[in-house]
Amino acid sequence: MSAVMITRKVRKWEKLPGKNTFCCDGRVMMARQKGVFYLTLFLIVGTCSLFFAFECPYLAVHLSPTIPVFAIVLFLFVLAMLLRTSFSDPGVLPRALQEEATFIEMEIEAANGNVPAGQRPPPRIRNVQINNQIVKLKYCYTCKIFRPPRASHCSICDNCVDRFDHHCPWVGNCVGKRNYRYFYLFTLSLSLLTIYIFTFDIVHVVMRSVDNGFLNTLKETPGTVLEVLVCFFTLWSVVGLTGFHTYLLSLNQTTNEDIKGSWSGKNRVQNPYSHKNIIKNCCEVLCGPTYPSVLDRRGLTQEDLPVPVASAAPSSSSSSSSPVPQTTHAVLCLQKTKAPLIPNKRTPDDAKPSIAASAQKSPSPKEENPPAPKAPPLASPEMDVETSINKDKTH
Repeated sequence: MSAVMITRKVRKWEKLPGKNTFCCDGRVMMARQKGVFYLTLFLIVGTCSLFFAFECPYLAVHLSPTIPVFAIVLFLFVLAMLLRTSFSDPGVLPRALQEEATFIEMEIEAANGNVPAGQRPPPRIRNVQINNQIVKLKYCYTCKIFRPPRASHCSICDNCVDRFDHHCPWVGNCVGKRNYRYFYLFTLSLSLLTIYIFTFDIVHVVMRSVDNGFLNTLKETPGTVLEVLVCFFTLWSVVGLTGFHTYLLSLNQTTNEDIKGSWSGKNRVQNPYSHKNIIKNCCEVLCGPTYPSVLDRRGLTQEDLPVPVASAAPSSSSSSSSPVPQTTHAVLCLQKTKAPLIPNKRTPDDAKPSIAASAQKSPSPKEENPPAPKAPPLASPEMDVETSINKDKTH
């Protein structure tokens, strides 16, 4: 068996390293661990469905028809921000190619010099200046690159993410440079939706309790009780998360920088990315330009695939194994023997000279031996009949 290399074109997302999953031919990019994301989607859709089924019909008639309309608009906005955050590229940085990684390694070795045996080599760090502030760029041993400022390597997705904030299992993706604004709008709108549903759940119970009593109202509307419990326990976490990210937004700071204390350590280094103005910081994050993806997930690349091919058998074995047709075999036998044809009475007169000439030119193999006595030709029955007729005419 031998192999033949065949080149075919594939999408780049099929060859990207890391632990992400892709859907819709690379248009959707998520983390592999998506169980909590499905739980988030179920809680939002389930709670809103109960609200639309139990509270909205009653509140639209007895209070205002704009209540369900605003709830639908808010629900669709929350769903759109969630899917936009979960299905987008957070700002993953491509890994270095083999030639680039080799060149970077040579540069590092040349800069560090020869390290004596037993000594630890110096850390791979580069210093850049941003707003008169020295910022260190760390080397990623997995991606083989010097990470840009504010980038970090996500251990769950196994990728370097630009302006890495954190990996959020509730949205099933990392939160970075390209989807942070959608994440913040998702948490903000979800907080408003939770407060909205929780408030009108209480209003619905109070209005029904005036006529039917509190206990009878709880028995008649079990969905309302379930909504109140879900909203009560999720309200504190969602509102608290929104308040924390509002604080980070006002300082133009990420969750990763806040946890590590990058700008509030012992040295009291100031944040070089802050504009010292809350409005400017918020506008930069929420209203800044939309950065394109640098992965080119749907681009085309070539891939070589080995295809096994069966080797050809020897010619002798193939010729012996393949049967020869009967007609071909008969023709070959005639060509080998080349026996002269004897003309008879039925042979046409035009063919007799050619047959006689061919018989003289191609002697049979038996002529090579000593000549044997020729036997007299046998008379055919037709010749006997003609002879007897001639004799009768003579007499």
